[in-house]
Amino acid sequence: MNIQKIGVIGAGQMGNGIAHVCALAGYDVLVNDISQEALDRATSQIDRNLARQVGRGLVTEADADAAKDRIKTTLTLADLGRTDLVIEAATERETVKDAIFRELVPHLKPETILTSNTSSISITRLASRTDRPERFMGFHFMNPVPVMQLVELIRGIATDEETYKACLGVVEKLGKTASSAEDFPAFIVNRVLVPMINEAVYVLYEGVGNVKSIDEAMKLGANHPMGPLELADFIGLDTCLAIMNVLHDGLADTKYRPCPLLTKYVEAGWLGRKTSRGFYDYRGEEPVPTR
Repeated sequence: MNIQKIGVIGAGQMGNGIAHVCALAGYDVLVNDISQEALDRATSQIDRNLARQVGRGLVTEADADAAKDRIKTTLTLADLGRTDLVIEAATERETVKDAIFRELVPHLKPETILTSNTSSISITRLASRTDRPERFMGFHFMNPVPVMQLVELIRGIATDEETYKACLGVVEKLGKTASSAEDFPAFIVNRVLVPMINEAVYVLYEGVGNVKSIDEAMKLGANHPMGPLELADFIGLDTCLAIMNVLHDGLADTKYRPCPLLTKYVEAGWLGRKTSRGFYDYRGEEPVPTR
C-alpha cells in the first residue's frame, strides 16, 4: 500500500512529535485536536524543535521549511477520512479512544489503516470496535518522538500481514527501528519500565530513600541516564498510573499493584513536568525534590 498522507489525532506532546517526524520524512500530515489553542501550541513546538535540529546540523534549513509546509491542522475529525494512515495519539483513556474511532470510522476510505499510539491498552479490543480490525494495529512511539529511535508495532489478533508491512515501511522511512510486540498489557517497553518506576515509588513510600537518593542511586549504580522518579515526572504520573492499572487489571497479579503514593500524587494533580510539580517541583530555576 502506498502511504502518502498521514492523519494524527491529538496535538499534545506525542502528537506534535509524530507529526514532526512524519513531515520530515516526506509525508503530508494533517493534525487534529478539539482545541485550536492546542493546535497552535503544537505548530509552535514543531517550529522550535525543527529550528533546534537545524542549529545542531541534523536537518537542513530547506528540509525544515519543507516539513513545516507539509503539516496542516484541523478541528474537524472527519477531515482525516481522506488520509492513508491515521495515528491516534489522544489521552491514554480507552473510552476517549473508542469515542474518537466511532466518530472517525464512517468518514474513512476503505483502505485507510487505523493505528493507536497507546502505550498499554489492548489493540485487539480497540480494533474490535471499528469496521476494520484487520487494518488496525498499535503504533507506539517513544517520547520525545524526534529523538527516540524505537517504535513498537503491535498486532491485534485480527491484524493482517499487509497492514503490518505497510506500518513497518513507514517506520523505516522515518529512519526509526521497529520492535514487534504481541498484544499483551503494556507490550514490551512499558511492561518492563513502568513497574520499575512503580517500585521506585514504593521505595520512596516505605522511606527506604528520598527522591534524590533513589534517582542518584539508579543513575550512578545502574548507569541509567535519568532516575526513575525524574523519568516518571517526564512521562507524566497520570500516564504511569494508567499503565499500572492496565497491567494490574489485565494480568491480575499483585506485583503490578500501583503504589498508593503514586495514586496520591495523581489525586493531588501533581502529574510531573506538565503541571510543574510531581516528585520534583519545577516552578523555580532548578527542580527541587518534593519528598
